Amino acid sequence: MFLDKLKNQLNESKSLFIGEDTAFRSAILIPLVLVDGEWHVLFEVRSFTMRKQPGDISFPGGRIDSTDASPVAAALRETQEELGIDPETITIVGELSPYIASSSFVVYPFVATIDYNQIIHSYNKDEVEEVFTIPINWLLNHEPYMHLISIDSVPSPNFPYEKIMNGTRYQWRNRSMEEWFFDYEERTIWGLTARILKHFIEIMKLDNRKV
Repeated sequence: MFLDKLKNQLNESKSLFIGEDTAFRSAILIPLVLVDGEWHVLFEVRSFTMRKQPGDISFPGGRIDSTDASPVAAALRETQEELGIDPETITIVGELSPYIASSSFVVYPFVATIDYNQIIHSYNKDEVEEVFTIPINWLLNHEPYMHLISIDSVPSPNFPYEKIMNGTRYQWRNRSMEEWFFDYEERTIWGLTARILKHFIEIMKLDNRKV
């Protein structure tokens, strides 16, 4: 009886990772737009008046609210708020693997086609400084470059060293994080946006090699 009940409980648990239910969850859209008959990826430049990350290059998206039915619903809502485009005119092409930055932060990326002509006249100037696009063909033929960032483990002042082996002499494991960069004309895409973009481009390259 106990094992049967446990089996059902484990099967019903569909969390992507331990801590997903309490993590900061956000959803983003990778917008594909047609420019002069060629597919491009659209990016936002965050408004210079934004409190967080002003001027950074990003995809439309943001935090998943409790009122959002799903991560894709959040991505569509945020895209409408930022770019002023009707969600009914957005076509979801597919979903990428979630980006798990840590046990407390996860991003759900979606790829979609949108009408570029709507965006250039309607984006929210309070959140978006400007928009620009990069041809997919350029991205497929461009190699980004990478720099490493060292991340040190620093326990809080009241950390209970007395409860762990070796106490204050415990050897914490530090790690390095890859930061990728795409340079396109006078713009540089880096950080979370570059990491997700790189994954998206690698998927397209892999598919091309199979043909």
